Amino acid sequence: MELLRRIGAAFGRRGVPQGMEERVPPGQYVTPKMPVMSASPTPRVRLAEWRLSLYGEVERETQLTWDDWLSLAEDGVALTADFHCVTQWSRLNVGWEGVPASEVLDLARPRETARFAMLHCADGYTANLDLAAMRAPDALFAHRQDGAPLAPEHGGPLRLVVPSRYGWKSAKWVIGVEFLREDSPGFWERLGYHMRGDPWREERFAAR
Repeated sequence: MELLRRIGAAFGRRGVPQGMEERVPPGQYVTPKMPVMSASPTPRVRLAEWRLSLYGEVERETQLTWDDWLSLAEDGVALTADFHCVTQWSRLNVGWEGVPASEVLDLARPRETARFAMLHCADGYTANLDLAAMRAPDALFAHRQDGAPLAPEHGGPLRLVVPSRYGWKSAKWVIGVEFLREDSPGFWERLGYHMRGDPWREERFAAR
């Protein structure tokens, strides 16, 4: 009973350390790990062949090589943010380094008609996002995590990080951003996941 009392004192909500309740969305528990969650096996991405394409509802279609990316990242940012997976685990204080997503988007000069984006990935995965979420100050394209180059299993060489959405929106192995006038479902959205995926609203699945 004493052990249970101590556990209860340390965790104000199941799986949430006391004092951190405001940082952890409903239905989530905190873990120190960063589980590998992917819809497919980790693809082999050769940096010499890697390209990031920006296209669709834009004034200037743009394609970056890895050398282009590294040059852009010289003036990049470091960010510490919490990561919330739809499978209910949350890891707090994840360190990311990269380029703010808003700066990457602006390279292509999106048209006023562009309101959404589809992320395309090296394994064929896709994820949709509203551009407002991608332009949030804490959204970035990351090539480093916790002080080291981003590991392949976590999305290396490049992934999107959008802390305001569940983790499936933070697409791994990104190779393309397609700007859209209208929202369109990505991989998990076609299988019943929510189109927006706000963890604070518990938008895990689409309404039936």
